[in-house]
Amino acid sequence: MSRQSFDPFAAQLDRDTALKVLQQAVHGADDGELFLERSQSETLVFDDGRLRNSSFMAAQGFGLRAVRGEVSGYAHSSEITLPALTRAAETARLAVGQGGGVMATAPAMRPVNLYPAIDPAQDISIARRIDLLRQIDAYARQLDPRVVQVTVSMGSSIQEVAILRPEGGLATDIRPMTRLNVAVIVENNDRRESGHAGGGGRYALDALMEPAHWQAQVQEALRIALVNLRSVPAPAGVMDVVLGPGWPGILLHEAVGHGLEGDFNRKKASAFAGLMGQRVAAPGVTVVDDGTIPDRRGSLNIDDEGTPPARNVLIEDGILVGYMQDRQNARLMGVEPTGNGRRESYAHVPMPRMTNTYMPGGDTDPADILADLDDGIYAVGFGGGQVDITNGKFVFSCTEAYRVKNGVVGDPIRGATLIGDGATALQHIRGIGNDMALDPGMGNCGKQGQWVPVGVGQPTLMIGGLTVGGSAAG
Repeated sequence: MSRQSFDPFAAQLDRDTALKVLQQAVHGADDGELFLERSQSETLVFDDGRLRNSSFMAAQGFGLRAVRGEVSGYAHSSEITLPALTRAAETARLAVGQGGGVMATAPAMRPVNLYPAIDPAQDISIARRIDLLRQIDAYARQLDPRVVQVTVSMGSSIQEVAILRPEGGLATDIRPMTRLNVAVIVENNDRRESGHAGGGGRYALDALMEPAHWQAQVQEALRIALVNLRSVPAPAGVMDVVLGPGWPGILLHEAVGHGLEGDFNRKKASAFAGLMGQRVAAPGVTVVDDGTIPDRRGSLNIDDEGTPPARNVLIEDGILVGYMQDRQNARLMGVEPTGNGRRESYAHVPMPRMTNTYMPGGDTDPADILADLDDGIYAVGFGGGQVDITNGKFVFSCTEAYRVKNGVVGDPIRGATLIGDGATALQHIRGIGNDMALDPGMGNCGKQGQWVPVGVGQPTLMIGGLTVGGSAAG
């Protein structure tokens, strides 16, 4: 069922009064806004044959910001009241100092409709959800006698936001989110391995409860676990690597995407700083951040400053052509905001963040890319990773990978890590498949202590000369 637009001024705070307080706080500033939020989330975890955890969380509050130059004054409160707002305005105003700023042009604030304005779990009882988790557990166990443990989690949330601008403009958004994750552990001859599958997006929870959907996820988690059950130790050394489509785009997100965010480049802290207009990747390589894809985790009807989302090309045919920008960094760099101003909640200041970041496909058959791999690995699943933004150096662990020799995919391998740096990896891309895919909807991105949902994607890629960490001789 659709919900009405979020209006925090209906009962808790008079809009005209709030606007006057905001205008006083940002007088003489370059920018600012009042961000109001109401949110709730529910999570169920079914583990080892029983309901292990059930949680519900609700929150509301506001954040008031005044910006002048490179300085932001920010104050927030969980009380949406005039006294709390007045105190916050006094605090935020300290950043303005003696004033003298020129208020930036207001965002267009023309929200689109990329997802339904619904409570995704409405009319779906807890009992029905628990029953489904029990069905998933039973289904996984009957698929294969080697399954010894099943963990299923289901989550839903709704975030309602309103952004009041000093010019008097008001933009609102209702953001649903759902997710279903399945993990299985299999055992054979005293060896245990695991597999995981999951996904979701900005749509109703009942879409994840369709048997065709959750059965496919269980089968995928089991397939990965059984692949790992017959894996051999990973080789070590410098070798060519083929990355599969979809979720492996997380490497692109971490090793390249963060380096293309405006604040890191304005502060000269990125490996890509000062390279606008120069070649930073192999010919044919294009990187896009697109917050306008319907129903995706990273998509937004408006960003958290009120700017409409956009399809922003960052690298085009190997040439650096753009950065992701929020309003403050865009103004300081003399460019336009790109709809990438995001924050975790009302308690956090916005900053440039990715939405759905991906590499569009090329024109090569993925089978031909694998056939060209003489000696290397084929990595199709990734777990955790670490990246240094200043130089783009990364370390990623593979959750599903295979040894390849003379173009033939051989044994699955375990314990493989990929080591390199984003800038070099971009230059060494030698094959781009025609099978671009987005991830199934399971990405979260951390930056300076803030977490936001994101999407990633890519086609099959060959990257030359990555360091593979493993335990066996190459």
